[in-house]
Amino acid sequence: MIRALAAAALLLGLAASPARAIPDPVVTAPVPATVAPGDPARDYPFLATTLFPPGGGYVEEEFFLAGTANRYTTACPQTLCAAAASEEPARVVSDGHPYRIRLVVRRPADPARFNGRVIVEWQNVTNNWELDVQWYRASEYFIREGYAWVGVGPQRAGVHGTPNGLRAWNPRRYGTLDVTAGGTITDDSLKWDIFSQAGQAIARPRGVDPLGGLPGARTLIATGDSQSSVNLATYANVVHPLDPIYAAFVLGGPIDIPIRTDVRQPVFKIISEWDLLRSEARLRRPDTDRYIAWEIAGSSHSDYHNFVVNSPVRFRDVGVRGITPDTANCIDPARSRVRLHLVTQAAYAWTARWLGGERPPSMPAPMDVDLSRDPPVALRDEHGIARGGVRLADVEVPVALNTGWNAGGVAPVPDGACRQAGTHVPFDAATLRRLHPSRDAYLQRVREVTERNLRDGFLLQPDAARIVATAAEGLPVW
Repeated sequence: MIRALAAAALLLGLAASPARAIPDPVVTAPVPATVAPGDPARDYPFLATTLFPPGGGYVEEEFFLAGTANRYTTACPQTLCAAAASEEPARVVSDGHPYRIRLVVRRPADPARFNGRVIVEWQNVTNNWELDVQWYRASEYFIREGYAWVGVGPQRAGVHGTPNGLRAWNPRRYGTLDVTAGGTITDDSLKWDIFSQAGQAIARPRGVDPLGGLPGARTLIATGDSQSSVNLATYANVVHPLDPIYAAFVLGGPIDIPIRTDVRQPVFKIISEWDLLRSEARLRRPDTDRYIAWEIAGSSHSDYHNFVVNSPVRFRDVGVRGITPDTANCIDPARSRVRLHLVTQAAYAWTARWLGGERPPSMPAPMDVDLSRDPPVALRDEHGIARGGVRLADVEVPVALNTGWNAGGVAPVPDGACRQAGTHVPFDAATLRRLHPSRDAYLQRVREVTERNLRDGFLLQPDAARIVATAAEGLPVW
């Protein structure tokens, strides 16, 4: 009964929002790739994925989306938003500004596999090109469960940036893209309405369907990471209520922006240790039936898993690999190995259940933080591992120090880029012997902690099984 009431409340929340008609943009049929990814001609989707399973089952297509967009009063036309941008609801100040962007669609090839849910990711443009961070974190889950995924790039840096903004990367393929209304808009103020119109084109297509006719109603879950989550949080707070199109928001790597208590859609924050120390510790609020936050101990904003899966694609298309998991770029060995991506997959699964009326679990306890320091400092055990939060076996049964905060960068790498990559330092044999009497004892403890995380809802069954099955791989001798 409680779950049914919660589901009804969510639906009522959507219906009660002050709705206005979102214009129907024009979707252009799939833009064909004429060469294989990596070909010097670059006539393929920028950052085309390499993460589809062997044997197919999923397709990647690229579309163009065009229309006219509004500008709003919200004081956040630039790349990043200040918290003050969420204080007052947005109002339209001008309209009719033409735009044209791309949509990247990854979907089941077999319509029968589609589960009715669409992840719509606000592409990250911190590096002046579009990066699909949450796809890399959770693609295994999306593919396993039959989701469609759509990447939306509504920002100037991703389209007009140099040298790897889309127009510069391949002028012939992307030269008609524009989010400046022909050069008359010199900020990022069209991004809000473009993101709404992308949702409209996905949920209620008129003309070309970017999902290729996948059957049934479509539930849209908006997501973004880091800089994108900043924009998405502001959008959820003050723009989305004007034209509600997304059923829920999943914010990965959230920083700086508190979610208003009057946001009607479920909002799920996935908070790494770095995110917490950067800003989220000062933005904490109790979990509710519309707001859940998980803090993952020892995890970094820019972690080892995402480096491994996206570094080859980044190098292929833009010639950079990112912060390497050693000390070549950073003061400390970088890239926490805490498996943030597996907790992220559980968060998406819970978001789907949440929309069905089942509230996600709260953490047993938040991470311990000293808020008297600026920035705040995590309180750590004798090995340097943060206390509290969601605790995977990576920190609860450690064989290495994993933290979310690195000491900084080795020139010319900026300090901030390294700090968010965290730290990974394997323990020596003496420390391992003190912590774990034997390899068998270690493996048993990993099993116990992982089964507890599964019961508590912070891991999904296939991912928990993989942690247990691979726990012995790469173990040092002690």
